[in-house]
Amino acid sequence: MQITQKIYCPNCGNNAERYYLSDSELTRTQCRSCDYLMISCTRTGRVIEAYAPGIHAHR
Repeated sequence: MQITQKIYCPNCGNNAERYYLSDSELTRTQCRSCDYLMISCTRTGRVIEAYAPGIHAHR
């Protein structure tokens, strides 16, 4: 089962979508405006994959 939620993008603030994929226990958040993507485990909260243009990682 998949649940879709409309949210604001944590990267740019525009409209984005969050998908709860209960079969695989994943949550996918994506924004078409800035190409933000984050896939995380619903059960543990661990990030599986992330891409956020404009956010720089600390060294």
